Amino acid sequence: MTTPVLQVRDLEVHYGLRRKRRQALHGVTLDVSAGETVGLIGETGSGKSTLARAVLGLVPTSGGRILIEGEDVTDHRQRQWRRLRRRGVVQYVFQDPLRSLDPDLTVEESLAEPLLIQGVSRREAGVRARTLLDRVHLSADLLPKVPGEISGGQRQRVAVARALVTEPRLIVLDEPVSALDSANRVQVLEILKELRDDGVALVFISHDLGSVAGIADRIAVLYQGELVEVGAAAAVINEPQHPYTRLLVSSAPTLRDASATRAEREELRALLSA
Repeated sequence: MTTPVLQVRDLEVHYGLRRKRRQALHGVTLDVSAGETVGLIGETGSGKSTLARAVLGLVPTSGGRILIEGEDVTDHRQRQWRRLRRRGVVQYVFQDPLRSLDPDLTVEESLAEPLLIQGVSRREAGVRARTLLDRVHLSADLLPKVPGEISGGQRQRVAVARALVTEPRLIVLDEPVSALDSANRVQVLEILKELRDDGVALVFISHDLGSVAGIADRIAVLYQGELVEVGAAAAVINEPQHPYTRLLVSSAPTLRDASATRAEREELRALLSA
């Protein structure tokens, strides 16, 4: 049996000092395999971004284990994480590409930078930058432009291209389409489907169940730091088991059953607060 690209086991993350310590993640267990897209759903404060940052070594863990391609990275020091990142095994796509892309670098320079760090020649890096733009359905005319000179949808696709430059096995995407209009949202989602077909493992973080319904193979629901439901996307959407998942489904405009009344949603909220 093939080892999952990402394995999270009983993960615990706490913030703050002892007296004011707050638990951000509690006993989270999740696998993501090659060529699989897992949608990580939950409202603001549920722990989605904390889980992503823990997987990337950006926040310390309090317990549990994280393995990437079978390598236990839970207790990696900064130098070990730097080496892993330079290998490009795992990449992160931020919600706001205007902030994640260096405003002073051209598109070509942004795409070439990770390759130059790896020791690739500048000429080869330039060739691969052009190839990557084509992969995300952008014209090479954008290469000499800086982020402020291109549209939001184009910037997000450049951010995806930059994540692909090191040929990662795992990409974590934090709300990658929430700031885009419908046309650009469709384009980015189509690109993500192509990546999945190419065997890349994807973790798609969103507060909106509707955004991931058409792309995720499985959906994992976080509520107050706990993973309350994980299953095939169709099963989670059509037969949600946890009250919080049912609330998310009933509140999603594109998924909501016409029979789901406001009173029923209030009843679900009451169950969650009990």
